Amino acid sequence: MKKYSYLLIWLVPVVLIVANIALAFTETDPLLAKFTNIILPFGIYLFLMGFWKRTGIAALLSLPFMIYSAFQIVLLFLYGERIIAVDMFLNVATTNFTEATELLANLVSAIVTVCLLYLPTLVWGGILASKGICTAANQRHKAVKAGIISALAGAGALVACYITVPGYAVSRNLFPINVISNMCEAIMRFHATKNYPQTSAGFVFDAQSTRPDSLQEIYVMVVGETARACNWQLAGYNRPTTPRLARRHDIVFFNRVLSESNTTHKSVPMILSPLDASNFGDSIYHTKSIIETFNEAGYRTAFISNQKRNGSFIDFFGNQADETIFINDGNDNGERFDIDLIGEMESFISRNSDARKLMIVLHTYGSHFKYEGRYPASSAVFTPDNALDATASNRPTLINAYDNTIAYTDLFLDSLASCLGATGRPSAFVYLSDHGEDIFDDERERFLHASPNPTYYQIHVPMLLWMSDSLRAIEPEKFNTAVGHASSKISSSKSAFNTLINLAGITTPSYRPAWSVTDTAFVEQPRIYLNDYNESVRLDDSGLRRQDFEILNKSKAL
Repeated sequence: MKKYSYLLIWLVPVVLIVANIALAFTETDPLLAKFTNIILPFGIYLFLMGFWKRTGIAALLSLPFMIYSAFQIVLLFLYGERIIAVDMFLNVATTNFTEATELLANLVSAIVTVCLLYLPTLVWGGILASKGICTAANQRHKAVKAGIISALAGAGALVACYITVPGYAVSRNLFPINVISNMCEAIMRFHATKNYPQTSAGFVFDAQSTRPDSLQEIYVMVVGETARACNWQLAGYNRPTTPRLARRHDIVFFNRVLSESNTTHKSVPMILSPLDASNFGDSIYHTKSIIETFNEAGYRTAFISNQKRNGSFIDFFGNQADETIFINDGNDNGERFDIDLIGEMESFISRNSDARKLMIVLHTYGSHFKYEGRYPASSAVFTPDNALDATASNRPTLINAYDNTIAYTDLFLDSLASCLGATGRPSAFVYLSDHGEDIFDDERERFLHASPNPTYYQIHVPMLLWMSDSLRAIEPEKFNTAVGHASSKISSSKSAFNTLINLAGITTPSYRPAWSVTDTAFVEQPRIYLNDYNESVRLDDSGLRRQDFEILNKSKAL
């Protein structure tokens, strides 16, 4: 055992550098940056391994770096590119146990790969450490010398990168330093989020209703989950996924809506607040939600969610309502369906019959994976829909299940419109999805959302507006204005808050007429995206690829 302990000195750097080598093939960095990303870390790892007499202990101390590398390899299995993003760490912190197990069940091959790669090395190191074995000095000196040579070559390449590669930075381009930097940023954001109730305590909208107190009104914001526009019949999809809504005369569907984030923990707070990608990073910790706007305007408010609490801004926004209901709280018998939200809303309306003005946020589970769990089996329209594994070969079955979630959303929204219409009150709802989803749509074989680089399928989202007959009688120009903007370029982040505020006739300094699709002052805005570093960037700099722009142009979403 002692005789071959020196091999571990070389094995640890080799297995640690596997992720760096993989990134050399997946990333679009210049060749010099790729070379630096391999030779410099390898040299440092080799030097450190040779420096320790107890090689086994040195191998065990490399565990944190093995974890980073393993996480990175799993990410490449899932998305095919990019380092572990800040948002990926935050997603881990804000994903509930059920969602996590559903995802992990479809990453078996990636998990097996990293286990085979790193566990034997750690076991070998543990054996050497337990036996107190030291590696011969001459073998360690060879490794130290080779490590210094490699590290110096890498340092020279690093300097050259800073000189010749525009925008190059160790904190963004050198693995695993960039991942460690992203993790630190995620931790700071996580703690800042936890302090949100304190940092936002003094915020006010100075909101007032311009409508008579005697007018009984109901306004609803429906936040969809993971619904992509290209699978909606209303958007031209060749399957009858929204037949009920297609028959209605009282809705407006907007077919050129893009989300400014492909992550729930960013997109939903932007939908529910006056913020967008241009000011999210600086202002989210100090700004309250649309619920507080309606509170100030004299409304009785409710936040009703089919998702589970996760400690994100969504929870804090929900707590600003007079009544906050997570229908899965205490539910150990599986998920409830989105249609159950309507029953909870009806109960809220009944309990508050004395309140003349009501505002409700409904947060759905929509089309979140696993798709077949988002609707009753009896509601399946497209079959077979029971794919056991999320693989490219199972795409037809996955699409059937996904389309069934859209058909169930169609039923949900049609039922919501009927429910609100039956009250006889002037009422309206705005529905839009937080982001879309990849479902093995092209040669990239991407799946799910929240990837470090977005795709067309993740940002083109459905949005629609419904107005009751009684509200259209009072505000006919608003509905007609919305119809006129049905084919306008719209940002979900910019339009949701401002459109519902305008529908309700609420005034606030936070209102932007140019962003409301029901305001004649609406103006199309430049397309922007909120990247992993909370920077507002143009779509050209968002990570979208050539094929994404081709589909965006073909769908006329741009």
